[in-house]
Amino acid sequence: MSSLQGYVDRRVLLILQDGRAIVGVMAGFDQKSNVVLSDSKERVYSMEEGVEEIPLGLYLVKGDMIILIGELDETLDQAVDLASIRAEPIPPIRY
Repeated sequence: MSSLQGYVDRRVLLILQDGRAIVGVMAGFDQKSNVVLSDSKERVYSMEEGVEEIPLGLYLVKGDMIILIGELDETLDQAVDLASIRAEPIPPIRY
């Protein structure tokens, strides 16, 4: 839990159980690891088109849906041409 404190006010990438990739600034979290992101966008990957970014704005993610949280290097992230990236979407986790 306390390890999430270091991500507050930083740009992070969340990978969710359903395969979605959400990027945003972590505004806060609670004891259940629910996360609030501001200025968030969903990145949709495709083999035919580049990465599409769908604006989400202020977004709440349930803690039990999160697989991975990682800090993004904003300089490196802005230098990447997302339109040129082709990748398979992340498949959802099946139990």
